[in-house]
Amino acid sequence: MKTKIGILGSGVVARVLGSGFLKHGYEVMLGTRDLSKLAEWQALNNAKIGSFSEAAAFGKIVVLASKGTAAGAVLQLAGSANLKGKVVIDTTNPIEDAAPVNGVLQYFTGLGDSQMERLQASFPDARFVKAFNSVGNHFMINPDFGGIKPTMFICGNDADAKMQVTTILDQFGWEIEDMGAVEAARAIEPLCILWCIPGFIRNEWMHAFKLLKK
Repeated sequence: MKTKIGILGSGVVARVLGSGFLKHGYEVMLGTRDLSKLAEWQALNNAKIGSFSEAAAFGKIVVLASKGTAAGAVLQLAGSANLKGKVVIDTTNPIEDAAPVNGVLQYFTGLGDSQMERLQASFPDARFVKAFNSVGNHFMINPDFGGIKPTMFICGNDADAKMQVTTILDQFGWEIEDMGAVEAARAIEPLCILWCIPGFIRNEWMHAFKLLKK
């Protein structure tokens, strides 16, 4: 039986991940406030769309792919009951609605806090795993770096949830580094800032992180 994936969001990340899950044999529903935003994507992919609550109820695994500033509100609309016990892949970053400073994004969290910690505290019955937050959408699915797998850093409190996400990331062509519990999001989320700097200052976006070991 195909695993059902509910994706919360209608932007490019949601659509790219939705197409990627479909490519790898999953059943997918994208959730949005405005169904018209996904009409073209639905037609191209022959996939399901619905409200946030419908997508959250549909998915055995839920992917949060909204703007960081909207993440909490999106999960509220998805409904705590629809998220209870489920793996929630958190792709979001706490990016302020403000211009970068010399290429550096501004965050609404500090060094002792993270977006995912706030979301986990607000929805304690969901099993959050941070992933897909530190690379551009065009490299999220089976990235091609000449046979070298880039590294996806993940974290979360639930070991089984992280194993399920690891299986997905392996299918999607990534090397996975589990950085521990939810507090590690304090380090993983700012990787987006670092990833974006070459893009903002030199228009260079074709890169990903790789952890080297001896």
